[in-house]
Amino acid sequence: MSDQRTLGVIGTLVWDRILEGDPQGYPVEEWGGISYALAAMSASLPDRWRILPILKLGQDLSDGGYTLLRAIPRVDESRVVVVPEANNRVELRYSDDGYRMERLSGGVPGWSWPELAPLVNLCDALYVNFISGFEMELETAEALRQVFRGPIYADLHSLFLSITRNGARVPRPLDDWEAWFQCFDAVQMNESESKLLGSQGDLCVLSGEPLGAEPRLITVTLGHQGAVYFTSAGFEHNPAYWKSTGGLAAATSACSGRVALECAPRVGDPTGCGDVWGATVFARLLAGDQLEDAMSKANELASQNVGRLGARDLFDHFESRLSQFEETG
Repeated sequence: MSDQRTLGVIGTLVWDRILEGDPQGYPVEEWGGISYALAAMSASLPDRWRILPILKLGQDLSDGGYTLLRAIPRVDESRVVVVPEANNRVELRYSDDGYRMERLSGGVPGWSWPELAPLVNLCDALYVNFISGFEMELETAEALRQVFRGPIYADLHSLFLSITRNGARVPRPLDDWEAWFQCFDAVQMNESESKLLGSQGDLCVLSGEPLGAEPRLITVTLGHQGAVYFTSAGFEHNPAYWKSTGGLAAATSACSGRVALECAPRVGDPTGCGDVWGATVFARLLAGDQLEDAMSKANELASQNVGRLGARDLFDHFESRLSQFEETG
């Protein structure tokens, strides 16, 4: 009997236009969005896993999107849906002080539960990345949690962004954060996003609180300072949960910690680093790594992504670097 397992990936493939510093400089245009996560997963997952992108791709960029997906090993693009709407495009502008301005165009729609249900039924685990923030509504996420029995990892990212009439993305509180959290086994956000948790204001309010049955893991990325985590009781002693579709006992207490970046911080464009980080953590948890080991590898690959504009050809770079890291670690 085959031991092959399937990791479903819900997100959005985006065509990025990146401008840095000098407004007279030339922009870089490349594939971004969920493609960073796909490259990191392909390099980090055990051999028995295949990757099934659950994506909607705009007709105007569908040929290029398929070409990109087919170039990443172990990616099965058979469930990608081409839609008539324009594909999502994002203009990213970084100032010299690191401030990021983001503008979204395009109109790829999100998933309804009737659309999503037969696709997630093909999967043993799910990675959900809110690249646009419109991948699914809360009601769909709640239906997903009720039905899907495997582990679900979610990067909440653009749920913390509203959109203006001209497409500019603006930070906003996530007022329904507790309901969103209950939909996933693990949730990820960055430090700025963690401070937008509705009226609570800061993730640190959780540090002394017991986690409920969901989520079992909360991670917050801190850039060159690494990442912090909050887990349910016994999380680090149950790596088998992430390797199977079995359950884990409800938590009674929480623990926390920080995993620092082991290499020297790199300077450059950070686009996609959070996507690389979360995809690597989840892939290594599915491989059976202890949490802090998984986070160390994620810190390394995210650091290697700094300054690499666009996600094309990332797989080969990540695979080589991960092998070196494991040999020296």
